[in-house]
Amino acid sequence: MNGLDAFLDLFQSLLHPTALAELGVLALCLGLAWLVLRLTRPAGEPGILFGERGFDGVLFPLLALALAQGARMVALSHKLPLAVFHVAVPMLASLAVIRIAVRVLHAAFPKSPLVRALERTISWGVWAVLVLWITGLLPVLLAEMEGVSWKIGGAPVTLRSLVEGALTAAAVLVAVLWLSASIESRLMRATGVNLSVRKIAANATRAGLLLVGLLLAMSAAGIPLGALGVLGGAVGVGIGLGLQKLAANYVSGFVILAERSLRIGDVVRVDNFEGRITDISTRYTVIRANNGREAIVPNEMMITQRVENCSFADPKVALTTTVQVAYGSDVEALMPELVRAMAAVARVLHDPMPSVQLSSFAADGLELTLVFWVADIENGQGNVRSDVNLAVLRALDAQGVEIPFPQRVVRALPAGPAAGVAAAPPLNG
Repeated sequence: MNGLDAFLDLFQSLLHPTALAELGVLALCLGLAWLVLRLTRPAGEPGILFGERGFDGVLFPLLALALAQGARMVALSHKLPLAVFHVAVPMLASLAVIRIAVRVLHAAFPKSPLVRALERTISWGVWAVLVLWITGLLPVLLAEMEGVSWKIGGAPVTLRSLVEGALTAAAVLVAVLWLSASIESRLMRATGVNLSVRKIAANATRAGLLLVGLLLAMSAAGIPLGALGVLGGAVGVGIGLGLQKLAANYVSGFVILAERSLRIGDVVRVDNFEGRITDISTRYTVIRANNGREAIVPNEMMITQRVENCSFADPKVALTTTVQVAYGSDVEALMPELVRAMAAVARVLHDPMPSVQLSSFAADGLELTLVFWVADIENGQGNVRSDVNLAVLRALDAQGVEIPFPQRVVRALPAGPAAGVAAAPPLNG
């Protein structure tokens, strides 16, 4: 029977009166799958199994497929005619394959622009195979692919074996990525371990699992692992010549996370850019400034250059501001009032207490340096310095202390040519 005859037989069976009963059973299977999903869906952020809205996850097509296959087996055991389930079960299986691949790719590479293109490619490929299977053309196509063969290294290879090996390798990589994403999600949700330790554990787990998955995928595709010796030598030469910077950044990322010299949340200054570390990946570190700008700094720079960490050993940071008071002011009585005014600001710490120092005798007045400490430098410096300056200004106004300003003496000369114009020197000769 050719593909056209099989398709016509399937179409005729769908017009049988029992097809309506099959549709009802299929609808019941879908409803039960949705009910189980609603009852078991946990509260919180979406995952691979449940997705964002429940039905767009992996669990829904898997449950529907299991229930539909169970109903199909029951019908076959009672020798009932089937038509709808012959189409519905492969469709649910195809939907499950698409959901698994897409959700795993989204979880493993959440910010990659290639995921959307891969999603469309996988969807079109799976649905195309389904159409070929329903129409009966898939066995014909496989037979034609089996006839296309050539030799690689003296071993005969067919086009069908290569395609099946590639699909097997892709399935192995998807399974490894799913396992890696699940382990990484659990590690990042753990609360009893430092964030940097969790980050390095997640990165190391992903790298190790991807390496194992790549080896398994190559073995499943029929590629001998002994051939990796030449490839490893070529990769080593490439790293030594052109990829040394990239390799140095990856190694530096693991060193930073392992020794915890820089941690997520630290306020640092690198190359005149100051901000808070928001992420440390295996290749770069993201530093976010208070104005919203972000700097992506290669990890090698964080290792080889001077980095100012404002919160490495102690989150407390000292800030200063200056003010001048007029000569003749009672500075010794004024200093405690300024200390109390600074201590009243919400973000200013009381331990250590603020202090006031007579720093210099300026031309226009006595210059006072005010020192105060904060423990949340990541929330900004300009805002707390402004609050301190306002509190100091109110204290000076309450004490009647004048803030001096530059004074200049202007001398008015009498009008006249002799006063305004200098006499020209005599000319000689």
